[in-house]
Amino acid sequence: MSGPARLLVIGSPGSGKSTFARALAAATGLPPIHLDQLYWLPGWVEPDREHWQTSVTALLAAPRWIIDGNYSSSLLPRIAAAEMVVVLDLPTWLCLWRVVRRVVHLRGEVRPDMATGCPERHNLAFLWYVARFRRTKHPRIAAALSAFGGRMVWLRGSAAADVLIEVFRRS
Repeated sequence: MSGPARLLVIGSPGSGKSTFARALAAATGLPPIHLDQLYWLPGWVEPDREHWQTSVTALLAAPRWIIDGNYSSSLLPRIAAAEMVVVLDLPTWLCLWRVVRRVVHLRGEVRPDMATGCPERHNLAFLWYVARFRRTKHPRIAAALSAFGGRMVWLRGSAAADVLIEVFRRS
């Protein structure tokens, strides 16, 4: 399998997008780009829409990347620029468990794939978002991917993600 040069990783919060992207980057040599690092300004401030769109356009112009993150406002251009899309579709209970575990372990700290000045914190609204992600967001993701002409992998478990990383490592 010859490897694609532009990979997009999407999935629910807690599905392991950033962890998977880092492992995939190590296996392929492609540079990882974590959208959370680029989107958020210190103190969890959202950028203005025009600045965000300009940033995404610049990222997509690069010849090689692995981009992880959701951000529906930029999903269609990211899909159009990608050669391969990996959707991490883990069970809701597991995503919720991972988010809660992350909050407990990193509370008040900034995780490596998050923007500077954005310490880990979550509230009930975010947990509700995660709980409803598969029901509300996956149909939109599937619709956005319906016209995608590149390689697409829909992974339903951590073991499948590990297998895909090993495939890339060997190729």
